[in-house]
Amino acid sequence: MSAGHLSRQFRQAYGEPPYAYLMTRRIERAMALLRRGDLSVTDVCFEVGCSSLGTFSSKFTELVGVPPSVYRREAEQSTAGMPSCVSKQVTRPIRNREAQNPQPQLT
Repeated sequence: MSAGHLSRQFRQAYGEPPYAYLMTRRIERAMALLRRGDLSVTDVCFEVGCSSLGTFSSKFTELVGVPPSVYRREAEQSTAGMPSCVSKQVTRPIRNREAQNPQPQLT
């Protein structure tokens, strides 16, 4: 199977290209590691498979809405006492295409 064909089939099945899917999964894992609070942002970056801290930070900010350092600081407080299975679902990043668009009210 060619790379182009794989990419088209993947997009058709999952709604996004393979790289975007992979980055979303990496950011989800990074969010979980940052919530734990025992690793630095740089350590988390390399732990999830990113080789560039700059790329990691910009993708994280794009998906989550805040830089990793800010997320780490705020997430420790906001998910305290919450089971990890619940906090993972509640804090899952939402891509722009997944966000609900409010329907205009026709009056």
